[in-house]
Amino acid sequence: MKAGTRALGVAESYRGEESTLAGCVVRADRAVDGFAFESCTVGGTDATAAVIDLFRSLGREDIQYLFLAGIAPAWFNLLDPSRIADATDRPVLSISFEASSGLETPLREAFSGPELENRLDMYRSLPSRRELGINGETVFVRSVGLPTDEADAAVRGFTPEGGRPEPLRVARLTARAANRWMNRGKN
Repeated sequence: MKAGTRALGVAESYRGEESTLAGCVVRADRAVDGFAFESCTVGGTDATAAVIDLFRSLGREDIQYLFLAGIAPAWFNLLDPSRIADATDRPVLSISFEASSGLETPLREAFSGPELENRLDMYRSLPSRRELGINGETVFVRSVGLPTDEADAAVRGFTPEGGRPEPLRVARLTARAANRWMNRGKN
């Protein structure tokens, strides 16, 4: 992967009823190249639109990939990677870091009625999740907009060490710091 290839990593941090989404543009050579912020509702259904707005706010045509930290930020505010890929015209890779038996049981425990059915429909429409070994660690990848081998190469290309791709590592740190700053002095 060329050193100047750019990816936007999106991660979240929440406290209370709103989640802070941080978007960090990072080059494959680890240079951080831009930031953007957005928010979504904890337990809501607006995370996909928030990620799309975050991407658009950057106005960056040089971003080649979108990396999402998981698929269910802000307490099951499920992301739709296909809709994000369509809206941004970029491949989308959702990466999670823990083995899981899936979200159906937790969704059923947290929601009922139409809220549950809508989330289950979205969850069942997601691309399958697969394991990827990287630097001696395991991550779990869902991808839209590129073949599996290219998706795996992109994840590896943006993960120079450890098991967390650099755009997501920086986005997670940024979201946490922004959330702490915005909530300073609040209980």
